[in-house]
Amino acid sequence: MARLLEGFGANLKLARLRRKYSSETVAQRAGITRRTLSKVEQGDPGVALGVYARVMQVLRLENDFAQLAVDDVLGRKLQDAGLTPKRRAPKRTSTKLAEEKPAENEPRNA
Repeated sequence: MARLLEGFGANLKLARLRRKYSSETVAQRAGITRRTLSKVEQGDPGVALGVYARVMQVLRLENDFAQLAVDDVLGRKLQDAGLTPKRRAPKRTSTKLAEEKPAENEPRNA
């Protein structure tokens, strides 16, 4: 996981440099300190995911965030293996409930 985060941080740094944005500019626009931006670009796992998302937004890469976990290969394999949802009894409709309630004038069984 650490290598993935380091690679992600390095990609964000390259994106910033390609756009010729200073670290001060990106940090200010993302609402973070330059030190936090440095941690993001190093792939520090202690930095909140929301901070990574704000840096991506500043770099106009927010649509890339939507691609995370899009293709759930394992989930699809489990689904194809025949996992079925639990069966439940059908819900009672409001008309059936009204028919089953005793009228207000009728005596109730004790």
